[in-house]
Amino acid sequence: MPDRKLALITGASSGIGREIAKLAAAEGYDLIVAADEPFVDAAIGLSESGVEVQSIEADLSTSAGVEELLAAASDRAIDVLVANAGHGLGRGFLDQDVAAWRHVIDTNITGTLLLLQPVLKQMVARGEGKVLITGSIAGHLAGSFQAVYNGSKAFVDSFAAAIGNELKDSGVTITCLKPGATETNFFARAGMLDTKVGQAEKDDPADVARSGWEAMKDGEHSVVHGLKNKAQVLAAGVLSEATTAEMHRKQAEPGSGGA
Repeated sequence: MPDRKLALITGASSGIGREIAKLAAAEGYDLIVAADEPFVDAAIGLSESGVEVQSIEADLSTSAGVEELLAAASDRAIDVLVANAGHGLGRGFLDQDVAAWRHVIDTNITGTLLLLQPVLKQMVARGEGKVLITGSIAGHLAGSFQAVYNGSKAFVDSFAAAIGNELKDSGVTITCLKPGATETNFFARAGMLDTKVGQAEKDDPADVARSGWEAMKDGEHSVVHGLKNKAQVLAAGVLSEATTAEMHRKQAEPGSGGA
Protein backbone atom coordinates (compact mmCIF):
# COMPACT_ATOMS: atom_id res chain seq x y z
CA MET A 1 0.00 0.00 0.00
CA PRO A 2 1.46 3.38 -1.00
CA ASP A 3 0.35 4.98 2.29
CA ARG A 4 2.43 2.51 4.31
CA LYS A 5 6.15 2.84 4.73
CA LEU A 6 8.46 0.44 2.92
CA ALA A 7 11.45 -1.47 4.30
CA LEU A 8 13.91 -3.26 2.02
CA ILE A 9 15.86 -5.98 3.83
CA THR A 10 18.60 -8.14 2.33
CA GLY A 11 19.90 -11.43 3.67
CA ALA A 12 16.38 -11.98 4.97
CA SER A 13 15.77 -15.68 4.35
CA SER A 14 17.06 -16.63 7.81
CA GLY A 15 19.05 -15.46 10.81
CA ILE A 16 19.42 -11.81 11.74
CA GLY A 17 17.84 -10.51 8.52
CA ARG A 18 14.77 -12.68 8.98
CA GLU A 19 14.34 -11.44 12.56
CA ILE A 20 14.71 -7.80 11.49
CA ALA A 21 12.02 -8.39 8.86
CA LYS A 22 9.69 -9.63 11.60
CA LEU A 23 10.31 -6.48 13.63
CA ALA A 24 9.65 -4.26 10.61
CA ALA A 25 6.42 -6.12 9.81
CA ALA A 26 5.25 -5.80 13.41
CA GLU A 27 5.67 -2.03 13.10
CA GLY A 28 3.58 -1.90 9.94
CA TYR A 29 6.21 -1.67 7.20
CA ASP A 30 5.51 -3.22 3.84
CA LEU A 31 8.50 -5.41 3.02
CA ILE A 32 10.75 -6.29 0.16
CA VAL A 33 12.91 -9.12 1.47
CA ALA A 34 15.82 -10.46 -0.53
CA ALA A 35 18.37 -13.26 -0.31
CA ASP A 36 20.61 -15.28 -2.61
CA GLU A 37 19.02 -18.54 -1.49
CA PRO A 38 15.43 -19.79 -1.79
CA PHE A 39 12.81 -18.63 0.70
CA VAL A 40 10.77 -21.39 2.27
CA ASP A 41 7.85 -18.97 2.51
CA ALA A 42 8.63 -15.30 2.79
CA ALA A 43 5.15 -14.56 4.14
CA ILE A 44 5.37 -16.80 7.20
CA GLY A 45 5.51 -14.64 10.32
CA LEU A 46 5.55 -11.48 8.19
CA SER A 47 2.29 -11.02 6.29
CA GLU A 48 0.35 -11.98 9.43
CA SER A 49 0.91 -8.38 10.52
CA GLY A 50 -1.26 -7.23 7.63
CA VAL A 51 1.61 -5.88 5.55
CA GLU A 52 2.53 -6.64 1.96
CA VAL A 53 5.56 -8.88 1.55
CA GLN A 54 7.50 -9.29 -1.67
CA SER A 55 10.39 -11.76 -1.76
CA ILE A 56 13.23 -11.58 -4.25
CA GLU A 57 15.80 -14.32 -4.81
CA ALA A 58 18.82 -12.65 -6.37
CA ASP A 59 22.59 -12.83 -6.30
CA LEU A 60 23.40 -9.53 -4.61
CA SER A 61 27.09 -9.90 -5.43
CA THR A 62 26.23 -8.80 -8.98
CA SER A 63 25.00 -5.58 -10.57
CA ALA A 64 22.15 -7.50 -12.19
CA GLY A 65 21.00 -8.90 -8.84
CA VAL A 66 21.03 -5.48 -7.18
CA GLU A 67 19.18 -3.92 -10.12
CA GLU A 68 16.53 -6.64 -9.92
CA LEU A 69 16.04 -5.89 -6.24
CA LEU A 70 15.79 -2.13 -6.76
CA ALA A 71 13.29 -2.64 -9.58
CA ALA A 72 11.01 -4.47 -7.14
CA ALA A 73 10.45 -1.21 -5.27
CA SER A 74 9.22 0.39 -8.50
CA ASP A 75 8.53 4.05 -7.82
CA ARG A 76 7.88 3.63 -4.08
CA ALA A 77 10.12 5.44 -1.64
CA ILE A 78 12.30 3.17 0.50
CA ASP A 79 11.96 4.42 4.07
CA VAL A 80 14.23 1.84 5.70
CA LEU A 81 17.09 -0.08 4.10
CA VAL A 82 18.66 -2.98 5.96
CA ALA A 83 21.82 -4.02 4.11
CA ASN A 84 22.34 -7.35 5.83
CA ALA A 85 23.39 -9.64 2.96
CA GLY A 86 26.78 -11.21 3.47
CA HIS A 87 28.55 -14.48 4.07
CA GLY A 88 31.77 -15.84 5.43
CA LEU A 89 34.50 -18.18 4.29
CA GLY A 90 36.59 -20.19 6.68
CA ARG A 91 39.86 -22.14 6.37
CA GLY A 92 43.25 -20.95 5.18
CA PHE A 93 43.46 -18.40 2.39
CA LEU A 94 45.73 -20.61 0.29
CA ASP A 95 43.13 -23.39 0.45
CA GLN A 96 40.27 -21.20 -0.82
CA ASP A 97 39.11 -21.12 -4.41
CA VAL A 98 39.44 -17.73 -6.08
CA ALA A 99 35.75 -17.80 -7.02
CA ALA A 100 34.81 -18.39 -3.38
CA TRP A 101 36.77 -15.51 -1.86
CA ARG A 102 35.80 -13.17 -4.68
CA HIS A 103 32.14 -13.95 -4.00
CA VAL A 104 32.60 -12.97 -0.34
CA ILE A 105 34.10 -9.62 -1.38
CA ASP A 106 31.52 -9.04 -4.10
CA THR A 107 28.63 -9.80 -1.73
CA ASN A 108 29.86 -8.14 1.45
CA ILE A 109 31.42 -5.05 -0.14
CA THR A 110 30.63 -4.46 -3.82
CA GLY A 111 27.00 -5.55 -3.73
CA THR A 112 26.39 -3.60 -0.52
CA LEU A 113 27.73 -0.40 -2.06
CA LEU A 114 25.85 -0.94 -5.33
CA LEU A 115 22.65 -1.09 -3.27
CA LEU A 116 23.45 1.69 -0.84
CA GLN A 117 24.37 4.42 -3.30
CA PRO A 118 21.11 4.70 -5.28
CA VAL A 119 18.93 4.23 -2.21
CA LEU A 120 20.86 6.85 -0.25
CA LYS A 121 20.59 9.31 -3.14
CA GLN A 122 16.81 8.91 -3.05
CA MET A 123 16.68 9.30 0.73
CA VAL A 124 18.89 12.39 0.74
CA ALA A 125 16.74 13.95 -2.00
CA ARG A 126 13.69 13.46 0.27
CA GLY A 127 15.58 14.55 3.38
CA GLU A 128 14.67 11.43 5.36
CA GLY A 129 15.44 7.75 5.67
CA LYS A 130 17.10 5.18 7.91
CA VAL A 131 19.76 2.65 6.96
CA LEU A 132 21.02 -0.30 8.99
CA ILE A 133 24.19 -1.97 7.71
CA THR A 134 25.33 -5.27 9.19
CA GLY A 135 29.04 -5.09 9.90
CA SER A 136 30.68 -7.29 12.52
CA ILE A 137 33.01 -7.24 15.49
CA ALA A 138 35.14 -9.34 13.12
CA GLY A 139 36.03 -6.06 11.43
CA HIS A 140 38.06 -5.16 14.53
CA LEU A 141 40.06 -8.41 14.53
CA ALA A 142 42.76 -9.80 12.26
CA GLY A 143 40.95 -12.94 11.17
CA SER A 144 43.30 -15.86 10.83
CA PHE A 145 41.52 -18.67 8.93
CA GLN A 146 38.78 -16.18 8.09
CA ALA A 147 40.99 -13.49 6.60
CA VAL A 148 38.87 -12.40 3.63
CA TYR A 149 35.65 -12.23 5.64
CA ASN A 150 37.15 -10.21 8.50
CA GLY A 151 38.83 -7.91 6.02
CA SER A 152 35.52 -7.34 4.23
CA LYS A 153 33.81 -6.48 7.51
CA ALA A 154 36.62 -4.08 8.44
CA PHE A 155 35.74 -2.26 5.23
CA VAL A 156 32.00 -2.31 5.98
CA ASP A 157 32.45 -1.06 9.57
CA SER A 158 34.68 1.78 8.39
CA PHE A 159 32.53 2.66 5.39
CA ALA A 160 29.36 2.85 7.47
CA ALA A 161 30.99 5.29 9.90
CA ALA A 162 32.40 7.42 7.09
CA ILE A 163 29.23 7.68 5.03
CA GLY A 164 27.23 8.33 8.18
CA ASN A 165 29.43 11.33 8.84
CA GLU A 166 29.12 12.55 5.26
CA LEU A 167 25.33 12.51 5.58
CA LYS A 168 25.03 13.82 9.15
CA ASP A 169 23.11 16.95 8.12
CA SER A 170 20.92 15.29 5.47
CA GLY A 171 18.07 13.88 7.56
CA VAL A 172 19.31 10.35 6.73
CA THR A 173 20.91 8.20 9.42
CA ILE A 174 23.34 5.29 8.99
CA THR A 175 23.65 2.69 11.74
CA CYS A 176 26.17 -0.15 11.72
CA LEU A 177 25.17 -3.31 13.58
CA LYS A 178 28.20 -5.25 14.79
CA PRO A 179 27.25 -8.75 15.94
CA GLY A 180 29.56 -11.37 17.32
CA ALA A 181 29.06 -15.11 16.77
CA THR A 182 25.32 -15.61 16.24
CA GLU A 183 23.21 -18.76 15.89
CA THR A 184 22.60 -18.65 12.14
CA ASN A 185 23.57 -20.59 9.01
CA PHE A 186 26.75 -18.52 8.80
CA PHE A 187 29.19 -21.11 10.17
CA ALA A 188 27.78 -24.02 8.16
CA ARG A 189 27.92 -21.97 4.98
CA ALA A 190 31.46 -20.81 5.76
CA GLY A 191 32.65 -24.40 6.34
CA MET A 192 33.48 -23.72 9.99
CA LEU A 193 31.45 -26.30 11.92
CA ASP A 194 34.64 -28.08 13.03
CA THR A 195 36.09 -24.94 14.63
CA LYS A 196 35.96 -23.80 18.24
CA VAL A 197 33.84 -20.77 17.39
CA GLY A 198 31.63 -22.87 15.15
CA GLN A 199 30.80 -25.19 18.05
CA ALA A 200 30.53 -22.55 20.77
CA GLU A 201 27.31 -21.18 22.24
CA LYS A 202 26.18 -18.19 20.19
CA ASP A 203 23.89 -15.19 20.47
CA ASP A 204 20.21 -15.46 19.61
CA PRO A 205 19.59 -13.78 16.22
CA ALA A 206 16.31 -12.31 17.51
CA ASP A 207 18.20 -10.49 20.27
CA VAL A 208 20.85 -9.26 17.84
CA ALA A 209 18.18 -8.08 15.42
CA ARG A 210 16.38 -6.10 18.11
CA SER A 211 19.63 -4.40 19.16
CA GLY A 212 20.20 -3.28 15.58
CA TRP A 213 16.60 -2.27 14.90
CA GLU A 214 16.30 -0.14 18.03
CA ALA A 215 19.70 1.50 17.42
CA MET A 216 18.64 2.31 13.86
CA LYS A 217 15.38 3.87 15.03
CA ASP A 218 17.35 6.00 17.50
CA GLY A 219 19.78 7.08 14.78
CA GLU A 220 22.82 5.67 16.57
CA HIS A 221 26.04 5.45 14.57
CA SER A 222 26.79 1.85 15.57
CA VAL A 223 25.84 -0.82 18.04
CA VAL A 224 27.80 -3.84 19.29
CA HIS A 225 25.44 -6.49 20.60
CA GLY A 226 26.33 -8.11 23.92
CA LEU A 227 28.77 -7.39 26.73
CA LYS A 228 31.21 -10.11 25.65
CA ASN A 229 31.37 -8.68 22.14
CA LYS A 230 31.80 -5.14 23.48
CA ALA A 231 34.75 -6.39 25.56
CA GLN A 232 36.33 -7.98 22.48
CA VAL A 233 36.07 -4.74 20.53
CA LEU A 234 37.60 -2.76 23.39
CA ALA A 235 40.46 -5.26 23.71
CA ALA A 236 41.09 -5.19 19.96
CA GLY A 237 41.59 -1.45 20.21
CA VAL A 238 44.65 -1.85 22.43
CA LEU A 239 46.11 -5.16 21.24
CA SER A 240 48.42 -5.53 18.24
CA GLU A 241 47.07 -7.08 15.04
CA ALA A 242 49.53 -9.94 15.50
CA THR A 243 47.97 -10.64 18.89
CA THR A 244 44.38 -10.55 17.65
CA ALA A 245 45.38 -12.78 14.72
CA GLU A 246 46.74 -15.38 17.15
CA MET A 247 43.62 -15.10 19.31
CA HIS A 248 41.42 -15.54 16.25
CA ARG A 249 43.45 -18.56 15.13
CA LYS A 250 42.55 -20.38 18.36
CA GLN A 251 38.86 -19.88 17.56
CA ALA A 252 38.75 -20.38 13.80
CA GLU A 253 41.53 -22.83 12.88
CA PRO A 254 40.10 -25.93 11.18
CA GLY A 255 39.72 -28.77 13.67
CA SER A 256 40.00 -26.48 16.71
CA GLY A 257 36.54 -27.56 17.86
CA GLY A 258 37.78 -31.06 18.65
CA ALA A 259 35.74 -34.19 18.16
